[in-house]
Amino acid sequence: MNYKLIDMTVHGDNRGKLVSLEGNKNIPFEIKRMYYMFDTLPNESRGFHAHTKLEQIIIAMDGACRFVLDDGTNREEVLLNRPDVGLYIGPGMWREMHDFSYGCKLVVLASEYYDEKEYIRSYDEFLKSLKK
Repeated sequence: MNYKLIDMTVHGDNRGKLVSLEGNKNIPFEIKRMYYMFDTLPNESRGFHAHTKLEQIIIAMDGACRFVLDDGTNREEVLLNRPDVGLYIGPGMWREMHDFSYGCKLVVLASEYYDEKEYIRSYDEFLKSLKK
């Protein structure tokens, strides 16, 4: 499975906490794109795709959601619910997002610029791509 949870170093004192995100340091790639998701209702699901070369780090800045990660052989679930833990998802991983809490906010750091041709949006096509 091409994913892992990354504990982010938290700096803090009585004023609050801070996490620094630096490409090719605590983020294992050069950051070319960043986006965020919010206002996804708990009964909605997102994702349902894979990427051919894109790497991502996903951080739940507020709230929680459940990821289903699939490498074509194994399916595992990860609950993302802390702003000091990033979920790294590498290329060739099918991902689904479910069970968003009210107010869930996800930040995504990506290794590539947006390219629709790089997405695999059909699970059957994803499985076929793994055999190549």
